[in-house]
Amino acid sequence: MATQPVFDESFILARIAQQDETALAQLYDRYARVLYSIAFKSLGSVEESEEVVLDVFSQVWRIAKRYDTQKGRVDTWLFMLARSRILDRLRAIQRSAKLPTTSTDAVEIQIAGFSVDPIEDALISERQTQVLSALKTLPPEQRLVLELAYYKGMTQSEIAAQTGFSLGTVKTRVRLGLNKLRIALGSWEL
Repeated sequence: MATQPVFDESFILARIAQQDETALAQLYDRYARVLYSIAFKSLGSVEESEEVVLDVFSQVWRIAKRYDTQKGRVDTWLFMLARSRILDRLRAIQRSAKLPTTSTDAVEIQIAGFSVDPIEDALISERQTQVLSALKTLPPEQRLVLELAYYKGMTQSEIAAQTGFSLGTVKTRVRLGLNKLRIALGSWEL
């Protein structure tokens, strides 16, 4: 039986599903920093962002066997898990009336000192630059609704209420913005 290369992330997930702690550590080393960055951008709190990262990898440990290679890439799956955990935290904060103090125009993401090898560090930096550059190309109205949805965890109805746009307008701007991002990032491969 031929062994798959170490960088094959679906193989790493298969090993995690078999409770391989080394595989979990490899995945953590690859993605903890970028997931932390995404969480910090939304939550504005080092502690909350670190908790999101830990929650995501705890969930990966529990549900790795459910990952389906046919449904998407590993990084996309991880980002969706992180987004879900971030939204949970934002809702909890809103329920306890502790609204986040960051705005959608927050200063550059501050990244904690995770130890990642230089190649992974460069890839993460490149990904961040590409996504931020792609966001800057969007018209301000589309960028605003996407930032409110993804960084603030607002629903489309909440965005409509906050901005004064009709719900249909918000939905259209989200769809158009996501399509433009998909095109701009279409050649983005690992």
